[in-house]
Amino acid sequence: MKSILKTALLASTLALGLAACDSKKENADEATANAVRESGEATAAGMDAQAAGADAMGAPTAKVDTMKNKAEATRDNADAKADKMENNADKKDMKPE
Repeated sequence: MKSILKTALLASTLALGLAACDSKKENADEATANAVRESGEATAAGMDAQAAGADAMGAPTAKVDTMKNKAEATRDNADAKADKMENNADKKDMKPE
C-alpha cells in the first residue's frame, strides 16, 4: 500500500513539473516580449525627462501635460504589445510540439 501511495505521489509531482515546463520557443518569445516592455519603459522615461526639462524651462502647463500623456501612452502601448506577445507565447506551449 505504501508503494502505491509513493508511486502516485511521484507521478503527480512529475506531471506538475512537466506541465510547468516552457518550451525554448515560448521562453524566447517571452524574452522578446520583456525586451519590448523594457524598451517602451526606456522611451517613456526619456519622454518624461523631456517633459520635466520643459517644465523647468517654463513651458506652458498644457504642453508639459501633453508630453507626459504621450509618455504614458508609450508605456501603455508597449505593455499591451508585450502582454499580447506573452499570451501568444503561452498558447504555443499549450500545443504539442
